[in-house]
Amino acid sequence: MNTREGLLTLAGLGGALVLASLVALILRMRAGPEPNPVLDNLSARIKAWWVMILLLGSAFLAGRTAVIVLFGLVSFFALREFITLAHTRRADHVAVFLSFFVVLPLQYWLIGADWYGFYTILIPVYAFLVLPIVAVVFGDTNNFMARTAETQWGLVISVYCISHVPALLTLDIPGYHGRDALLVVFLLLVVQSSDVLQYVWGKLLGRHKIAPALSPSKTVEGFLGGIASATALGAGVWRMTPFRPWQAGLMALVATMMGFLGGLVMSAIKRDRGVKDWGHLIEGHGGMLDRLDSVAFSAPIFFHLTRYFFTP
Repeated sequence: MNTREGLLTLAGLGGALVLASLVALILRMRAGPEPNPVLDNLSARIKAWWVMILLLGSAFLAGRTAVIVLFGLVSFFALREFITLAHTRRADHVAVFLSFFVVLPLQYWLIGADWYGFYTILIPVYAFLVLPIVAVVFGDTNNFMARTAETQWGLVISVYCISHVPALLTLDIPGYHGRDALLVVFLLLVVQSSDVLQYVWGKLLGRHKIAPALSPSKTVEGFLGGIASATALGAGVWRMTPFRPWQAGLMALVATMMGFLGGLVMSAIKRDRGVKDWGHLIEGHGGMLDRLDSVAFSAPIFFHLTRYFFTP
C-alpha cells in the first residue's frame, strides 16, 4: 500500500489541528479563568482528533497490516465498553469470551486475507446463530432474549461495523491503486468533521431541538449546518478519492447522514442504561464508542456503496 499521499493528507489535517488548537487557546484566553463548558468540550474534541491523527499516521507508515491491527484494538475497546453496559449473566460468559477472543480476531484476519465472502457474513450470520446456542446450553432463561440481543448488538456495532473502515484498504478500484489509504482518511474526515461542525453550528445558531429526549444538545440548525458543511468539505477534497466532485459530495452526504442517525441510536442506548458516556478511555471526552459511534454506522454503508459502484 502506497501511503505517501495518505500521510501528506494527514499532515495537512495536522496543520488544520494546529490552527484549531490556536483558535481554542485564544478563545480560552479571552474567556478568562471562569469555567466554560463549551470551550472545554471543543478542546476535548480537538485533543481526540490529535490522538486519532497520530495513531492513523503511525499505522499508515507501518502498512496495511498495522492499520488492520489498530482498528482491531479499537474494536476490542469498543466491545468492552458495550458489554460493560450489557445485562450479562454467568451463562453468557462463554459467549462473551468467544466474542472477544474468537469472533473479533477472526473478523479482522478475514479482512487482512481479503476474504470478502466470509467477513461480510461471519458476524451477522454465524455469530448470530452460534452465540445464543452457546448461551442456552447453560439453561439460564432469565431475560434470555434481551441478553442475547445485547451481545449480538455489541458485536455488530463494535466489531462488524468498525471493521469496514480498514476493509476499505482491500478494495480494488480501477485507477486508484496504491491510494486506498485516502479512502479511510476521507471517511473519517467527513464523518468526524460533521460531528464537530454540527456542534459549532448548533452553538452559533441552534434554536430548535431535533431530538431532545435522546441528545438535548443537538439542534435542527446544527444538524443542517453540520451536514451541509461536511458535504461541501467532502466535495472539496474529491481529488483524494476515486469519485468525481458530485459523487464525493453525495458519498459524504450519505456517510454524514448515517453518522448522525447512528449517533442518535447510540444516544438512545446510553439513555436506556442511564449513562452519559460509554466509558472514560479518552480523557475528558468519554470512551471509544463516544468518538466512533457515527463512524460505526457510516462505515459499512460507505464501504458497500464504494465497492458496488466503483469496483469491477
